[in-house]
Amino acid sequence: MVRINELDPSASPLDYYGSELRRLREAAGLNQGQLGGCIFCTGSLVGQIETAKKVPTRDFSERVDAALGTDGVFSRLVGLVLRSQLPTWFQAYAELEAKATFISTYQCQLVYGLLQTTEYARAVLGVEHQARLDELVAARMERQRILDRSSPPALFVVLDEAALHREIGGRAVMREQLTRLLDFRASPWLHLQVLPFAVGQHAAVMGSFNLLRFGDDPDLFYSESYDSGHMTANPQVIRERSLGYARLQGAALSREKSATLIARVMEERYGDRPEPDGRTVA
Repeated sequence: MVRINELDPSASPLDYYGSELRRLREAAGLNQGQLGGCIFCTGSLVGQIETAKKVPTRDFSERVDAALGTDGVFSRLVGLVLRSQLPTWFQAYAELEAKATFISTYQCQLVYGLLQTTEYARAVLGVEHQARLDELVAARMERQRILDRSSPPALFVVLDEAALHREIGGRAVMREQLTRLLDFRASPWLHLQVLPFAVGQHAAVMGSFNLLRFGDDPDLFYSESYDSGHMTANPQVIRERSLGYARLQGAALSREKSATLIARVMEERYGDRPEPDGRTVA
């Protein structure tokens, strides 16, 4: 068991968060139960976070800042904490993704992580990560905050039609996910296209990949395998993949026709039909 006096704030962002929470709580003259009462949670939860046994959420952090008058300290720290919950091999990419001014992605099986709903992400990540599922889902949702910035990156998405038909989490989850994709139609910074089955062979038959573009730094190509990611700024790779991406965009349906296909799949595959147990999926 981790003793609170033995917590090393330099061990990780989570440990630092916990030690700062304890320090500032005590400076405010509150015990764990009293702080929990102020922020509508249990003193036990406060204690678990102070001992780095549980990962704080953004909502928890904002409530703590309000209760302790800490001027956004924990709201800023929680981003580092949640990013640290991502797989180690993915963290470097996530940091660069957050700095990119243009993101171009082709996804052959799943909806792109930045566009996933919470329940869709939970279903995807829960296949192999049940023990840390809450933390990983929270980290994925934290990544999406770059889309809420006043100046978000320009995001170009080519989504294989297979991702629309692959039922992740059940029909209700898929309906919510496809509804969210349709909600992006009005976004001036997101260009979403579907690559239909009818295209056949295409420029990305080898799998999903991302291209990141920055204001001053070289472009990056990113792809991943089962448990590792690969990044390169090799000019030849960037040139080839950029050309390949342009071909994908040319082969894909237009933004408007893509939305029509998404809406059709949503109604035909995930519309109001009873589940095997008799429940109705809305």
